[in-house]
Amino acid sequence: MPASDRPKQLPLALSIAEGRSRDDLVVTDANRQAIELIDSWPRWPAPVVVLAGPSGSGKSHIGAAWLALAKGVELVQSDLEPKPGDPDVRPVFVDDADGDGLDETGLFHRINAAQEAGSTVLLAARRFPSAWGVRLPDLASRLKAAATVEIQEPDDALLAGVITKLFADRQVEVEPHVVAFLVRRIERSLATAIRVVDRLDQVALEQQSRITRAMAADLVNALDQGQSELDF
Repeated sequence: MPASDRPKQLPLALSIAEGRSRDDLVVTDANRQAIELIDSWPRWPAPVVVLAGPSGSGKSHIGAAWLALAKGVELVQSDLEPKPGDPDVRPVFVDDADGDGLDETGLFHRINAAQEAGSTVLLAARRFPSAWGVRLPDLASRLKAAATVEIQEPDDALLAGVITKLFADRQVEVEPHVVAFLVRRIERSLATAIRVVDRLDQVALEQQSRITRAMAADLVNALDQGQSELDF
């Protein structure tokens, strides 16, 4: 019976937790420098480090892995001001630091508090600090002294490693040529890789079928046609 004629099996709504630990990081030339920095903590070249790289390059995952290692706290960019009498001097991670709504005064004071306490601040951003358009001179000075590490757009090895691991996390076996096809065709973004793997796993369960190259091609074509729900 052709796969299209088979009755669809409704998959159980099981939540697959995305691995965010250091052991879950796939290391390639695209992110090696950033991960080596994480591994070297607390022996950092400066109390403030900026991870700069394009969307989907894995900055948030690297930051989460560092938080677990450093027993730190993640703060949102719009609320960074240390509270009066706040004794919390744990390492701090701020994602999307160059996005709209950065609390410049709060970040300046947060950096000062970390430096006085011998603690560290990790900032993830799409651009280097000189391109953030910071208006507060004192903060601009602090950011100029920060260490910066660039994360490249995911390369083939990183995408292939992440896709393979995501399928393995779901206990799904996929032929290497299917992974290679996806690496060639999808957007070079780890977020897209996660969405694609999730959708392929779902469709395979519905069709009670292995994940094939044809199935992957259908999904990629749906993406190319702008079908945001990845439905095909």
